[in-house]
Formats: sequence, structure tokens, C-alpha cells
Amino acid sequence: MVADDSAVVRGLISRMLNAEADMTVAASVGNGQLAVTQLARTEIDVIVLDIEMPVMDGLTALPKLKEIDPNVQVIMASTLTLRNAEISMRALEAGAADYVPKPTSSRELSGGEDFRRDLIEKVRSLARVGRSGRATERTPRRAISHRPMAAPRPAPEAAPIVLRDTPINRPDALVIGSSTGGPQALLNVLKGLGPPPRVPVFVTQHMPATFTAVLAEHITRSTSLTCAEAIDGERVVPGRVYLAPGGFHMVVERKGVSTVVRLDSGPQENFCRPAVDPMLRSIARVYGGRTLVVILTGMGADGLKGGREITAAGGTVIAQDESTSVVWGMPGSVASAGLCSAVLPVSHIAPYVNKIIGKVA
Repeated sequence: MVADDSAVVRGLISRMLNAEADMTVAASVGNGQLAVTQLARTEIDVIVLDIEMPVMDGLTALPKLKEIDPNVQVIMASTLTLRNAEISMRALEAGAADYVPKPTSSRELSGGEDFRRDLIEKVRSLARVGRSGRATERTPRRAISHRPMAAPRPAPEAAPIVLRDTPINRPDALVIGSSTGGPQALLNVLKGLGPPPRVPVFVTQHMPATFTAVLAEHITRSTSLTCAEAIDGERVVPGRVYLAPGGFHMVVERKGVSTVVRLDSGPQENFCRPAVDPMLRSIARVYGGRTLVVILTGMGADGLKGGREITAAGGTVIAQDESTSVVWGMPGSVASAGLCSAVLPVSHIAPYVNKIIGKVA
């Protein structure tokens, strides 16, 4: 279902989705109240939900939609403003799975390829998540629909899995990569670290500009850590969280006896900028085997190639497990490749990290 008060945007998104052989737009509505009414009587896997709409806005509609069907996957759509970035962050905390920046330019409105690819990939991946959740449920839904009622994701946590029984070096850097579902997982991990660690923390989360600035502020407010978008040329110090800004790959390099951050506006990797792989390649060169990498929930395989370089240098990679990931693409790719020392439920990651960096016995 597409819910947007702009008929032009609804038409654009609907044409893009209907052009895919495995997708059908079952409903197209102009406000949140209509979306709630439609979901009660129509089978929907994914909703593309506008933030600003008359009658009922997207943030108000979101919990009502999740109450009707906890397994329906909601992608928030918003223009790239500071206010909408903040609202999108609140929506992710309230149960939205992901977001897409709404097309605003004439190029995007005529069918921009970047927007189309991003939208299609997210809809396709999240549809699998919703269907998988429904397939495990047995309790019928209310009479308004033939679909089963489901418990909210994530599923109950599975036990941690240790995959590589190899010595782990005490790290000089903690590095985190994430995408879909990442903001929630990031906050879980960073809150769990407690006081600032004795090493710098580098984070690449797939996000556009403006959104990363809001995420950095949110991390600083919600944890005991200081987080900011990385600045080109700044010196790296222990205990700080460096977040890759939207539109730039974040890498590190040696400069004399110091390590500095560099921002790279070169080509996208894995259809992303920032991307995890360039960060990991540079980390492997600078920190070598004294690196701890955490790959959190996200679509695709960003982090796989860089993870190979980290492990080849003697560093350590751990991944979030499938049961607590919104999408087990990125963590699943490094786990399936045999790169991980452990695959952990998200709540187990911070204690594991603290033990490795020497904050606990």
C-alpha cells in the first residue's frame, strides 16, 4: 500500500512497484486514516507511508497500523528536512522498519534510478520479513481479515553462537556497520557499552545527509557516549563515536603518529555512500589485527569484502543474529562466509564487546 497525500508521488511510486513482476500495489490512499481503514480489510505486506498528510499523519497512523497487523512492514517516506529526519527517527523507534527520502526534484519525479532501486530493494526485502513472520503464527486474525495475527518482531532471542575458536586481540578500534533496522540496534549496543570505551568507535549506518546528523545527536542524548558526524581531517581520539555523514564514505589514515578521519565522496559501493566496505578496508590498513568489527542488521552484503580484509589482517568480526535482525542480509553475509568469531542476539553484543576491550573481566 502507498499512503501519500500527493497524487503525483502516489502515482510515481505505484508505477515503479507495479512494474516489478513480483509486486502489486493493492491500495493507494491519501492519508493515514484511509491507510488504517484499508489495512483492516486488505492483505498488505509493506506500506510506504508518508509522514506529512492531512486527517491523520504517518507518525499517528503507524501504531494503529502495527496494532492491526504487527507483521506489516512500514517504510516511512519523507523529504530531507531536519524536522522530518527527527520524525523518521521517532517512527523507527515506534516500529517502522525503514525509510526512503521522498522524490522532490523533477528528475526524481520523472523516475530517478537511485530512488527506484532503493525503494524496490527495501520493499522486496521487507516483504520477505513480513511473510516469514506470518508463516510462523497460528492464531487467527480478527474477522476483518483472513490473515493470522502475529507477535511483534523481533522474535525471542536465540542463544549466542561461537563460530571461530581463534585468539582475539585486544582491539585499538571498535567499528560498527549497519543499515535497515540499524538505528535501533546501534542504540542498543552503544547504550550497553556504558562509559566511553578506551578505543575510538567508528560507525557507518546507511543514511542520507541530514538523517545522520540527527542520528548522531540522538546517540549522544541516549547514551553515555559523545557522537558526531566525522569531520575531514580530524584527529581520532579514544572514547569518541565517529559517524559517517550522509553522502560520504568515512575512512581513516595515518598522519605522522596520529590517526585522522578522511571523508571520501567517490563512487557509491554496494549502491551506498556512506558504505561499510571502504571504512573496513582503511581500518584494516591502519589498525590491522587490533580491530573489532560488529555488523548489525541490514540489507545486502555491505561489509563482507571489508570483513574479509579485517580477518585476513588478524582482526575480529562479530555479527547480529537473525532472530533479532530486521533484515539478516549484512550480518548474514559475514556469518555465512565464516568470518565471524560469534553471532549474537543484539542484547549480547555490548557485553561481548566490553569483555574483549577489557572493560569487564
